[in-house]
Amino acid sequence: MGDPVPRREDARLLTGKGLYSDDVNAPGQLHAAVLRSPHAHARIGAIDAAAALAFPGTVAVLTAADLAEDGIGGIPHGANPLHATDVSRAAFEPEHGATVFDEPQPVLAAGRVRHVGEAVALVVAETAAAAREAAELVDVEYEALPAVVGVLPATAEGAPLLHEGAPGNLGVVAELGDAAATEAAFARAAHVVEHRFVNKRIVNAQMEPRAALGEFDAASGVCTLRAGGQGVMRQRMQLAAALGMPPASVRVVSGDVGGGFGPRTMLYPEFVLAVWAAKRLGRSVKWSGDRSEAFVSDYQARDLVTDAAMAFDADGRALAMRVRLLGNAGAYSVSYVPLSNGAYLTTTVYDIPAVHVRILGAMTNTVPTCPYRGAGRPEAVHTIERLFDLAAARLGLDRVEIRRRNLIPPSGMPRVTPTGLPYDCGEFETVMDKAIALGDWAGFEARRAGAERRGRLRGIGIANYVESPVGAPVERVEVTVDPAGRLRVVAGTQSTGQGHETSFAQAIGHVLGVDYEAVDLVTGDTDIVRGGGGTHSDRSMRIAGTLMVRAGEAIVEQGKQVAAQVLEAALDDIEFADGAFRVAGTDRRLTLFEAAGHAPDGLGSEQDFRGRIPAFPNGCAVAEVEIDPDTGELTLCGYATIDDPGTVINPLIVEGQTHGGIAQGAGQAMREDCIYDAESGQMLTGSFMDYGPLRADDLPSFRVAEHVVPSPGNPLGVKGGGEGGITPALAVIVNAAVDALSPCGVTHLEMPLTPERLWRAMQGGAG
Repeated sequence: MGDPVPRREDARLLTGKGLYSDDVNAPGQLHAAVLRSPHAHARIGAIDAAAALAFPGTVAVLTAADLAEDGIGGIPHGANPLHATDVSRAAFEPEHGATVFDEPQPVLAAGRVRHVGEAVALVVAETAAAAREAAELVDVEYEALPAVVGVLPATAEGAPLLHEGAPGNLGVVAELGDAAATEAAFARAAHVVEHRFVNKRIVNAQMEPRAALGEFDAASGVCTLRAGGQGVMRQRMQLAAALGMPPASVRVVSGDVGGGFGPRTMLYPEFVLAVWAAKRLGRSVKWSGDRSEAFVSDYQARDLVTDAAMAFDADGRALAMRVRLLGNAGAYSVSYVPLSNGAYLTTTVYDIPAVHVRILGAMTNTVPTCPYRGAGRPEAVHTIERLFDLAAARLGLDRVEIRRRNLIPPSGMPRVTPTGLPYDCGEFETVMDKAIALGDWAGFEARRAGAERRGRLRGIGIANYVESPVGAPVERVEVTVDPAGRLRVVAGTQSTGQGHETSFAQAIGHVLGVDYEAVDLVTGDTDIVRGGGGTHSDRSMRIAGTLMVRAGEAIVEQGKQVAAQVLEAALDDIEFADGAFRVAGTDRRLTLFEAAGHAPDGLGSEQDFRGRIPAFPNGCAVAEVEIDPDTGELTLCGYATIDDPGTVINPLIVEGQTHGGIAQGAGQAMREDCIYDAESGQMLTGSFMDYGPLRADDLPSFRVAEHVVPSPGNPLGVKGGGEGGITPALAVIVNAAVDALSPCGVTHLEMPLTPERLWRAMQGGAG
């Protein structure tokens, strides 16, 4: 453990031996295509399927009426997450004044469509091509209704109402913090800095488009879904609820997954449709989505308007923050997790005594949103780090110095933040100083001068961050010792590229003194996995790793009993080290695998967990950009980050995760922008011709290092390494761009930092 060993799974994946969703087929399967709404908001009239049914190869055209006939319901996402620290409570509690709209998402639209791309009918045919062609022949009568796509117009008086259960189009209304203390602090403040920040909507563009295979076994009555996701247990529960079946009659299988990032935690309507159609028609049904469908049906993310203010004393120390979060939930209540995470993380790494957050989630005629890598935390960091830069300019302070004055010191740990997060440890100032050194802050002015000689504007930015991993509060791990020399680990997590086959093997191998190559990890099949919460929110190693340690310790105790009998020694004389049991002071030994062979019931342990295991990954990033004053083109010239992910199981994997997170964050900061037409609700950036993820040559080589402070909250000391790259990236790149354009009088820029936006800012227009 701790060695940067290459990922075991890479050889299989890179040589085309992976098994992704679209690779899976069943004998005699049918193929499905989804007819989607061309309107953002409309009433559905008559649906004429005659021409489609007459098309050669068509087997069925299914609508919401057929769903109702079979008793199929919507998807109960459970949009209101559990509390950040107390899993017996919801994050937003009506009994404490919150209002929450949380209704199942329709599998097929019934009576009304609420976003472009919403599923209206399912066409099933003998081939995929026939299904798609027949879908074009289904004639649907629509009565177009006014649409609303932005959070501000959606919550304005007189806006078109999406759901009767969400008056004013507000899906959630809640508060967090101490309003009275916050207002008192603002009243005595020497300075107040406030601003509106817009975190634009992004598309979750995984490498692998979604696909699903639905199966039904009439003899057993079991339905099976084979589809890539971020955790089979959650999807089984939601699928069973939608089908109206007991969970024991539903199986979910997830093989290799080509990217998750949060949205694949959720169940999708097409998955329910494939399974339902298989059961109804008596043949397996496969649906394979394409990239164009993904742009109008894959859950999207971010889309947040934040009004934030920070009060300071005369010395530049923060007294309080006042924040209003207005998030875009989209057409249906899929998840309010980002709003919860962002609210709880408002103060991040800073010692700010008083906070009050007003939380609003708006329903709009857009694709529903859900957690996406970071899930509210990059947004919170963007807000506070921009405020500190604005405050530094207002108060005449150095940007690093104002942060230094407000960082929580190690002596202030542990502590409970004003929003209730129980920080356990962290050396935030040391991390910041190391990032400043790694990013060569001291040498920046020379590089700026060099850029000026080349006719370019150069800027540098800094951003501190902390995360608050939460996620599903349940997990299960089973560890079995095979006398033949293998360890079998069954876990309720699900790798979507994180390298679990390697890092999990390193962790349990460390506990039991076994080479990681001798460990087999089994996940992704509810016939085998009997519990677990999947993979998201930096939870996998933090929770599954804890259970692996517990299982390993239980196995050692079992093995000591066996060794004492076999070696004819007192139990107290048996020691365990390096994968073997020994009689103290002698050379008599029994390996772990030999002990398993002697144990009547074998060696193994099953461990379950419910609750929270708090941990707070943190770090600091420094970025440099150059901007062409003639065109507004921005180049990301340098990026350095120091991260504290807690104990590092595999540095190669952790740093790879950091690189990927930085790239995603840079994409949102610099280019990505999911745009809907304000009147029609049509998506205007519905392909990679219009929506711009970064390419490899848009990015510099990253300088990445760790400053490890092990978490005291779990036996491995891990905090998490999956989201550290993205969490400060938005803020640090925007801060660098504003610094570059500060000679032009620019004090703020909105994302994405496109050439047009930067050029207009330099001409004195809005940034």
